[in-house]
Amino acid sequence: LHMGKTMKEDLTVVVKYIKQLYPPEFNVFSTYAELYHNYFASQAKKNAESHLEDKDIYLLLSWVHNIYPKDMRKDHVLAEELEKVKLGSLLPSSLSKELEKKYLDSEEATIKNSLSKCLDKEIQRWKEDQEPEKLNGHFQSELLAIFVIQSIYSGQKRAKDISTAVGEELSHRLSKELPAFLKSYKDAFEDFKEKSKKHKYYKPILIANINNCWNFRDYTEKNMAEKDDNKASILSILGDIENSGFDVLLQQLFAQLKPIYKKFTENKWDSSSETMNEIIKTTSKHISDFRTLKDPFYHAIIEKIHTRLVKEYIVRLLKRKVSLKTPAQQQNLAQHISKNAADLEAFCTSNGSQAVWLNSALPKLAEIIRLQDLGAIKIEVATLATTYPDIRKRHLEAFLHIKANLSRGELKSILGYLADGTASTPPGAPLFSNINVS
Repeated sequence: LHMGKTMKEDLTVVVKYIKQLYPPEFNVFSTYAELYHNYFASQAKKNAESHLEDKDIYLLLSWVHNIYPKDMRKDHVLAEELEKVKLGSLLPSSLSKELEKKYLDSEEATIKNSLSKCLDKEIQRWKEDQEPEKLNGHFQSELLAIFVIQSIYSGQKRAKDISTAVGEELSHRLSKELPAFLKSYKDAFEDFKEKSKKHKYYKPILIANINNCWNFRDYTEKNMAEKDDNKASILSILGDIENSGFDVLLQQLFAQLKPIYKKFTENKWDSSSETMNEIIKTTSKHISDFRTLKDPFYHAIIEKIHTRLVKEYIVRLLKRKVSLKTPAQQQNLAQHISKNAADLEAFCTSNGSQAVWLNSALPKLAEIIRLQDLGAIKIEVATLATTYPDIRKRHLEAFLHIKANLSRGELKSILGYLADGTASTPPGAPLFSNINVS
């Protein structure tokens, strides 16, 4: 700093006051500039060849790439004169490259080490079985995501401040650090999930970890290019952590719902309103716990619940437990299904479900049961297949078991109509493809 300040001030005096005292052919400014530069460069080389601490390497590289060429040589008083002199770099290229490698190796190792320590601390916190902090009503452990993202971002920025090339090289090296960290995080999360089920704050800690994913997801979406392979890898790992957490959170609810759904067919759908009320009441008790999830994850888990409620209802309709011969009986069942569908939709929507794609499944099935005209049934089946392209013949055949007044020919005609309409259509949002027909 002293040399830099002296050189800048002295050369400013040469430009302003001394240069004009000599004939132009003396090139007096060049003489001064070269002598100062050569001395400065020799000192820089001497430093570079001695044992330097990491912070000293960083400072020396900053002088070589940044401060000397930009702040000093581009100074508004000196720039025009220095342009004529063509001074070289403060360090030979080979020595500069050697320093850059030392700096990059050290910075990469430091960041890796700090991320590893950060994860160890986080795991330790889980083991202590303390209730996570809440922010705006959501469980969180945001220091993890903030620390990791800041460590990577700060490292990239420091390197970029030396030079664009050094910044790009470190960014390239660190590009695999976030996916690697998240892979370790996912493994630790899975380990906690399996071994800590008896912890008092097991579920709040799971929720805090799902919420943690949001900051990583947000950072990745905003700062990584679509074509970057690491982006896809990061989002995939985050999706695994989130879904793995959701599965555990929903386990108990889905286990409690299974025997309730059986009541539909056990009672031949006669008390279906009471059964649906029991389903809604049971689900409602669990949903209050999920309010501590951040909004995107709350909506995601509600959609999973909504999908499961509709799917389980369809499963009962495909069980071949009810076979109705008269239009009046079919009309009665269709009314039950329509009422159940309306109650289910109102409940899920009021709790924040945005899965509107599910809402027409049960009403369409009710309509197929209600209709008696073969042409009208075919049109309704075609509409159902357009909305839910993953429905297959086996599903429809099991469902049409309810309509016992269809002849074998009529049944074949309806099934054939479905096959033509959905032969090559891939499933959009899967509903029927997850339903096995026994």
